[in-house]
Amino acid sequence: MHKQRKLLRFGVVGTIIATLCCFTPVLVIVLSVIGLAGIIGYLDYVLFPALAFFIGLSVYALSRNKSNQ
Repeated sequence: MHKQRKLLRFGVVGTIIATLCCFTPVLVIVLSVIGLAGIIGYLDYVLFPALAFFIGLSVYALSRNKSNQ
C-alpha cells in the first residue's frame, strides 16, 4: 500500500514539474540565465516524452491503488 502511494506521489510531482517546464517559460528563463540557451531547441524532445511517462506512471499507480482497495 505504501509503495503505491509513493509511486503515485512520484508520478504526480513529475507530471507537475514536466508540465511547468513544457507550458511555461520557466525552464527557458533558467537555461538562459545560466548560459545554456543553446539547448532550448532540444527541450521538446525530452520534455514531452517525460510528461507522457509521468502521466502514464500516475495512471498506473492510481489503477494499482484502486485494485488493491
